[in-house]
Amino acid sequence: MNKTLKITRIGNSAGVILPKEVLARLRADVGDALFVSEAPDGIRLSACDGDFAAQMEAAETIMREDRDILRALAQ
Repeated sequence: MNKTLKITRIGNSAGVILPKEVLARLRADVGDALFVSEAPDGIRLSACDGDFAAQMEAAETIMREDRDILRALAQ
C-alpha cells in the first residue's frame, strides 16, 4: 500500500489524517496510541502495545543501571 499523506496544521502543531485503510492495516482506531520508531529505511509507524512499551522501558532502565555488568557479559 502506497499512500501520500498531507501534513496539516492542528493548533500550534502539525499532523496527518490517516485514511481508514491505513488504520485497518495498523489495527488501530481513533484514540489509540501509535508507536513511531526509526528504521534503516526511514520511519516506522505501528500500533502501540502497552505491554511491549512497559517491557522496553524496564529494559532501558536495566541497561542504564547495569551497563558495566552487561558489557562484561558481552565479552
